[in-house]
Amino acid sequence: MDIDLSAPHSMGTTIIGVTYNGGVVLGADSRTSTGMYVANRASDKITQLTDNVYICRSGSAADSQVISDYVRYFLHQHTIQLGQPATVKVAANLVRLLSYQNKNMLQMGVIVGGWDKYEGGQIYSVPLGGTILKQPFAIGGSGSAYLYGFFDQAWKEGMSKDEAEKLVVKAVSLAIARDGASGGVVRTVTINADGVTKNFYTGDSLPLWHEELEPHNSLLDILSASSSPEPMST
Repeated sequence: MDIDLSAPHSMGTTIIGVTYNGGVVLGADSRTSTGMYVANRASDKITQLTDNVYICRSGSAADSQVISDYVRYFLHQHTIQLGQPATVKVAANLVRLLSYQNKNMLQMGVIVGGWDKYEGGQIYSVPLGGTILKQPFAIGGSGSAYLYGFFDQAWKEGMSKDEAEKLVVKAVSLAIARDGASGGVVRTVTINADGVTKNFYTGDSLPLWHEELEPHNSLLDILSASSSPEPMST
């Protein structure tokens, strides 16, 4: 099978943003693919825009990275001019503006989440084309197709921080089990009045779902673990 390694890097992805009583939790898998080839199995798809606002990126890695860089620059200028941090709404609308003005050239969908003193924790979804939607929770990427029914059943208003984080990790692991373009590790970012907390869940610590196989060590792991391998007999 021929693999085109020069193809654009795409984050066929699972990204999630959930509000809870006091803030938001953002989560994502870590697989970046180039066609059938996994270009990066541990990429970070949750990017900082300001101290209190982060963005989850899906679609073209290049497109979402350059939009994030532009928005971070504009928000930095905005903060200097106003003398106070930008609100989540301002950050999300900047992303929306750039996405809509360049909708014919961009292949990306994002979730903007954060906390500010005016409206607390907020989640904004900016899908392909530049629409903006404020939602109590948002899911995106190729893995999201497997999660809509799950979130209809599992999400509830007024969740605690721990409940929200467990929901996000469970949802990403469910998407990884079904979606071939999602995989690797799970990263989460929790944003509230106290600041930002980042967590990392390795692939072998995630729950296994229907018909998933237990992880096995590779031959290299087995050989490196044995201190004195026996010579092969003929």
